Amino acid sequence: MATDTATEHPEETIGAQTGTPVKIETSSTHRSLIGWFGMPVFLILILGATYIWIQGRELDSIEQRVLNQRVLTEKLVEHLQLVAVSTAIVIAIAIPLGVILTRPFARRAVPITLAIANGGQAIPSLGLITIVVIWMGIGFTPVIIGLVAYSALPILRNTMVGLQQVDHSFIKASRGMGLSPMQVLMQVELPLAIPVMIAGIRTALVINVGTATLATFFGAGGLGFVIFQGIGLNRDPVLITGVVMASGLALLVDYLAGVAGHFLSPRGL
Repeated sequence: MATDTATEHPEETIGAQTGTPVKIETSSTHRSLIGWFGMPVFLILILGATYIWIQGRELDSIEQRVLNQRVLTEKLVEHLQLVAVSTAIVIAIAIPLGVILTRPFARRAVPITLAIANGGQAIPSLGLITIVVIWMGIGFTPVIIGLVAYSALPILRNTMVGLQQVDHSFIKASRGMGLSPMQVLMQVELPLAIPVMIAGIRTALVINVGTATLATFFGAGGLGFVIFQGIGLNRDPVLITGVVMASGLALLVDYLAGVAGHFLSPRGL
């Protein structure tokens, strides 16, 4: 009977052992509500406060040329294009490569591949993009190549870690049921590795949002234009607007990737 009670009410057992009541379900629900609505509310408050502050100032002609809807929308769209294209490419490269490197036949290639990926992130982002630009010239494509090289490591590493941490008993049971190696990979290994892989994608997204601000130096636009206009012209409203937009975008894509990971992860994980 004591065992049954402990199984049905684990929080009461913990409380009896420590002398402190534990409310597991209530705190979990509370954290869940904060997780769902905390970030959107925070972003709305920050962006709203910035907008009200800018509207309450008397902008000079230089500030008005930058802080208008057409320019800000154009730079935001350019930044989103840089982030979306570079992240899509790095996902298409790093995830299949990470899967291949966890297969027995490719184990010998792991040190070399990881060394190359580590080298891409070890070089300062500005220097890495500059190297690519010197090789290919300025424009959208060289910046994309630089972003892909700089953000490949988190996705590659997390894909490998996620697959390697799958319990081998699940794999053996699946093979015993008659599944082929490809079916085991698609139906067992990858679904169980998704939470770790999503964490790598979130990291890569944030890296790309931040690094893409440098694209303005290489003719690819982006929100870096607003930030560096504020620095170069010594205009605080322009600088603060660019920083808030870039930071808000980084937080937003991280939040959306987390939501996607929640729905893509197998239930129970």
